[in-house]
Amino acid sequence: MKITLKDGSVKVYESARSVYDIALDISEGLARAACCAKIDGKTADLRTVIDHDCELSICTANDEEGLAAIRHTASHVLAEAVKNLFPNAKLAIGPSIETGFYYDFDHEAFSRDDLDALEAEMKKIIKKGQKLEKFTLPRAEAIAFMEERQEPFKVELIQDLPEDAEISFYRQGEFVDLCAGPHLMSTKGVKAFKLTSSSMAYWRGDSDKARLQRIYGTAYNKKEDLQAHLERMEDAKRRDHNRLGREMDLFTTVDVIGQGLPLFTPRGTKMLMKLQRWIEDLEDKEWGYVRTRTPLMAKSDLYKMSGHWDHYKEGMFVLGDEEKDKEIFALRPMTCPFQYYVYKNTQKSYRDLPYRMSETSTLFRNEDSGEMHGLTRVRQFTITEGHLVVRPDQMVKEFKGCLALAKHCLTTLGVEEDVTYHLSKWDPENREKYIGEPEVWNETEQHIRNVLTELEIPFVEDVGEAAFYGPKVDINARNVYGKEDTMITIQWDALLAEQFDMYYVDQNGDKVRPYIIHRTSMGCYERTLAWLIEKYAGKFPTWLCPEQVRVLPISEKYEAYAMKVLKVLRAMDIDAEVDNRSEKIGFKIREARLARVPYMLVVGQQEEERELVSVRSRFAGDEGQKPLTEFIDQICEEIALKTIRKEEVQEEVK
Repeated sequence: MKITLKDGSVKVYESARSVYDIALDISEGLARAACCAKIDGKTADLRTVIDHDCELSICTANDEEGLAAIRHTASHVLAEAVKNLFPNAKLAIGPSIETGFYYDFDHEAFSRDDLDALEAEMKKIIKKGQKLEKFTLPRAEAIAFMEERQEPFKVELIQDLPEDAEISFYRQGEFVDLCAGPHLMSTKGVKAFKLTSSSMAYWRGDSDKARLQRIYGTAYNKKEDLQAHLERMEDAKRRDHNRLGREMDLFTTVDVIGQGLPLFTPRGTKMLMKLQRWIEDLEDKEWGYVRTRTPLMAKSDLYKMSGHWDHYKEGMFVLGDEEKDKEIFALRPMTCPFQYYVYKNTQKSYRDLPYRMSETSTLFRNEDSGEMHGLTRVRQFTITEGHLVVRPDQMVKEFKGCLALAKHCLTTLGVEEDVTYHLSKWDPENREKYIGEPEVWNETEQHIRNVLTELEIPFVEDVGEAAFYGPKVDINARNVYGKEDTMITIQWDALLAEQFDMYYVDQNGDKVRPYIIHRTSMGCYERTLAWLIEKYAGKFPTWLCPEQVRVLPISEKYEAYAMKVLKVLRAMDIDAEVDNRSEKIGFKIREARLARVPYMLVVGQQEEERELVSVRSRFAGDEGQKPLTEFIDQICEEIALKTIRKEEVQEEVK
């Protein structure tokens, strides 16, 4: 048999060999470093026996698949440690994930002391260097095997597999776990690991099922890589919007109001208002949109017409009982069908298109409690939602325009380098999830592919991520913990105009169906605010700051001048405050820096006599004395241009 290696070279063997033996034949060093393999593009265990011609890539810790094998093995070591220290704990699942691994257990909550004890036990297991051995059982025997070990969650997993399935297990010493692999050859391959946290999780992500305890950890091949990761995680905790946003008094949540329903304080509200005014002026004055205002709820008839009732009802808040009430209403999860009726309110000709509608829309989605987090996934949110009704010959140009608007917003916010573009496609293997014929889907997906390619925008393609009525471009970003969220969406819709009997009159007097683009320009305000908190660690660009200037009188004698400066600043629409507490000026400066205020204006005798201000900023530290008018000109220009100033100095806050 011929084995084609990653570098193109070919190895020829007369009989079947395991991947590990082939690695050993290439070099002992490769065999020692090998973690798993890819056989004809599919990840495989080092124990896998190859008996046919194939392409083989042997993966080390430097490869994504190899690092995943290390982490997967670490999760099994963790499971063994838990069973050693807490024998009554029941095993659920324990996969590798992008940032490490986790394992779910049916057990009471784990404390930090418990995690430390488990780490010590894991080190003992790793030191033994037990081999991981794979074996299989027929389904019935596998069920009996796990029933004997009193692992009900494993039994349930096996019962969900086909009757004729061969069930694979991995053994390390006396510990055995249900698993498809791949794994390292022995536990000694786990060289650097850390258990990072624990939390509650639902079995199979279903809130109606068992509450489990999830232990998170991470593992690397080198201690240096682990340390770098832990430092990144510490920085992530410092930037976490859920903590920092509350610390900065931007938002809060209250149990009696409900999960996923944040309350915005005056400071957070001011930031949202600045974003909203900017977006609305941008869309209306520069990009040719008309603004609509539509209801927060509608009868079920509307959602049945759009298809949301059949395809999205579980994600909606339904008001009423279908068996008892004549009319059933639901809070809107989207604005599109409402805006369609704004379009239909008057007859449109081909000259009226494109007809670009936008709305600052408050939407409601019945998110699962386990999915909600801070401001990134909530049950009520506000979005920069728009729908463009266009002639088919205008579709490509307008789609490009939506991409250009989105990129402009990203650039202005300073986050354009932090996003990835995704072509979200339908899944032809899951036809019931979508409306429309395959030809329409294939054609519209190709149009989007061509646009992205022409604009030289790098993108990946995601099967099954399209909306039920059309493919889209999703612009995604990762939070500080590495989880990816969709920030902006631009969607191609060639189907819903038919369902709503939308048309325009062409130059021949005939009625023609338009196309529709569903899009957001900046996306969800709540999620964007979370993104900006984490991006800037609370040190926002000046134009976005809820407090742009803090005036600091050095003593009570200069409070009158400080108030005069404040009045002038506010008259120029600068968000300013005065700190007139009876504290030393050094204390006031430290407090302003901790509050991440961009500019501090210190005023005393010299400043009052000469109508000056002593400027201190986040960006350059002590900028010296300036006439108040000069400072106002400077900051007004910075705000108007939405300048993002780089911080030139890092002053220690004691």
